[in-house]
Amino acid sequence: MNISPYHIPALLPEAIKGLNIREGGVYVDVTFGGGGHSRAILSELGPEGHLYGFDRDIDAYQNAADDARFTFVHSDFRYIKNFLHFYGEDKVDGILGDLGVSFHHFDDSSRGFSFRTDAPLDMRMNRSAKKTARDVANDYSVESLERIFRMYTDLKKPKALASAIVKSRESAPIETTQQLCKSVSGVLNPKSEKKDLAQVFQAFRIEVNGEMDALKKFLQSTLSILNPGGRLAVITYHSIEDRIVKNFMKTGNVEGVEEKDFFGRVNSPWKQITRSPIVPAEEEVEMNPRSRSAKLRIVEFIGAQE
Repeated sequence: MNISPYHIPALLPEAIKGLNIREGGVYVDVTFGGGGHSRAILSELGPEGHLYGFDRDIDAYQNAADDARFTFVHSDFRYIKNFLHFYGEDKVDGILGDLGVSFHHFDDSSRGFSFRTDAPLDMRMNRSAKKTARDVANDYSVESLERIFRMYTDLKKPKALASAIVKSRESAPIETTQQLCKSVSGVLNPKSEKKDLAQVFQAFRIEVNGEMDALKKFLQSTLSILNPGGRLAVITYHSIEDRIVKNFMKTGNVEGVEEKDFFGRVNSPWKQITRSPIVPAEEEVEMNPRSRSAKLRIVEFIGAQE
């Protein structure tokens, strides 16, 4: 029987090199998942180093390293500062975030993340959370559904999609992934149906898990967690999250508002390590097609500017 891996980490050597790991440093992998990036970080650490791995899905705990230098934290990365304080860590030397959804979530049909199989509409990363994709499909107004399609996708007919979902649920609740697909099928272009369905599901997943709010809170937290000279490396997979990360790494705020000094120079707490994002080589995409949209951005913390 072929068993799919929990997750294949994208841009692994590039991310590890970009963190500039010190043997005795303290590091955080805020998206532990299958543990691929974490194992690579641990291989660079000495006996005095330590790594914290965050994941809000308790399923990821099965991949935790049996290593005294590693601590698994079952939490959303938006709470990184609180949990590091709990473990007695005020400052760290590097933080890595791989914002991609683990293969595990797409391949486990019971989780409802994929339009390719029929499953209950769920999409929760943390299965103890209350809101599910079913709630979004059946309880959101036309205006609210239109909002998530406009904010979290590039789909051309957000209002028509929202209206189609509301009309479909009038006859019967939308309970499964295939019922959601069917509800919007008349609006989607048959030539790009699979691509568009992926974006519909993306919008639902982001909304259910509060992904953009979590990302913004996490990024802002890094400003008070990293030591001077510490690095932040983030891998994004779609334009919405990449824009937020790019803005933050340029200006120090998620809105991308540039604060300038008397001489007109941008006042940023970051030194750019990657002027342009690092993307996978053809060889990596061939071995791992899901990495094709990955973009790695890296900055070094230099502290608040006077």
